Amino acid sequence: MLDTFRLNALYNIPGTASEGCPSQFGVGVYQVSARVVSLDVMRQSGLFTRVERDAPKDEAAVNAKLLSRGGFVFKNSAGVYSYLPLGWRVIQKIAAIIREEMNAIGGEEILMPALVDKKYFDASGRWDVPVGFEIRGKGEDHARFSLGWTHEEVMTAIAKQYVSSYKDLPFSAYQIQTKFRNEPRAKSGLLRGREFIMKDLYSFHASEEDFAAYYQKVIAAYHAIFARCGVRAILTLAGGGDFTKENTHEFQAVSENGEDTIFVCRACEYAENAEISKLTEGGKCPKCGKGNVEKKHSIEVGNIFPLGTKFAKAFNLAFLSREGTREDVVMGSYGIGVGRLMGAAVELHHDAKGILWPDAIAPYQVHLLELDRAEGGEIYRDLQARRIEVLYDDRDETPGEKFAEADLVGIPWRMVVSKKTKQEGSAHVEMKRRGEEQRNVVSLKEACGMIGLST
Repeated sequence: MLDTFRLNALYNIPGTASEGCPSQFGVGVYQVSARVVSLDVMRQSGLFTRVERDAPKDEAAVNAKLLSRGGFVFKNSAGVYSYLPLGWRVIQKIAAIIREEMNAIGGEEILMPALVDKKYFDASGRWDVPVGFEIRGKGEDHARFSLGWTHEEVMTAIAKQYVSSYKDLPFSAYQIQTKFRNEPRAKSGLLRGREFIMKDLYSFHASEEDFAAYYQKVIAAYHAIFARCGVRAILTLAGGGDFTKENTHEFQAVSENGEDTIFVCRACEYAENAEISKLTEGGKCPKCGKGNVEKKHSIEVGNIFPLGTKFAKAFNLAFLSREGTREDVVMGSYGIGVGRLMGAAVELHHDAKGILWPDAIAPYQVHLLELDRAEGGEIYRDLQARRIEVLYDDRDETPGEKFAEADLVGIPWRMVVSKKTKQEGSAHVEMKRRGEEQRNVVSLKEACGMIGLST
């Protein structure tokens, strides 16, 4: 399967433009492999943002400090952030990975409104849940809408239009959308926000057995998503909150800075959220009976909910079974905080100098640094032609400043072109992997091979 990308024809990247997109418009449509890539390249002098020397005084979380300093996000208010050019690239890459894995298990992407009519929450009895933001128009006495903090109700109403028979089931639909929650403790950067980007998937089934099978598929897909994003997540038994009275599952990434607490077995990694757990630290695992239980701080990066027939009953969503009986639809709900996953990746991958982005979600593959006024334009254009994502630092700054800022931004590979490297040959560069000390002066061809091996 091929992905289509638009890129500026002025870059002269080799490829075949699709018909119907003439070059005089300055844009070509190119077919490239299904690997999640973006072919645009950026001169750092062209970024309207910049790296800041100091972290914001009102930020305490590591992810908030580093992402703000690095020019990835801007804090508008507590729990509300703008994604700047570098940060938006990371979000897009995470979203692309999520889309691939959701599509692979049959999810169909849609987009539902952020403005949710009161009638939907009235039907489920969730209008008065305190997490919502109620919206009232000017001149109106009562709120008629809520900013969408979840979309089970809206999705169930949509499904009712199309489900009448067992032949219409199963199906699943998802969106990547902004959510709004009146979070009183919005103090951990992207880990806990009042406005945030979320992927929410909803599945509809004719039986509990069919739902259970799909539930396992989602678990596998979630593990794949988190692994690709460089976040190791543990499946954790949890409560249902405002979604269901049943037990649910969370995906928790162990982190010293996490706000959640879990009990996890050292042997089999069976885990329970401390909010519902009766386990004690040092006790035996109830699942394997061998390992001892540890108490860990963690970050919740995803959750999955067995909804049963709760919402189907509320919206009278039923179908005619194969046997001719009328049955309620069984549902599931599955969420991933896209921004939270970005924040978690930073919490798990950083050092004293800055961020160490996992390859798959880094804003660029290579940070090209031009030193000593050594012209890096030729290298820059060569990397473009090879379809390598490059942030090109062509600014007139000192080497020390460029190195420090590159470490903070955290792009996986640092490529330096200088008078010293040019002594080795016109197409030689110094390569350094972020987080490692070793530096190697190699030909550009060898450098591209090094980059290819890591992606």
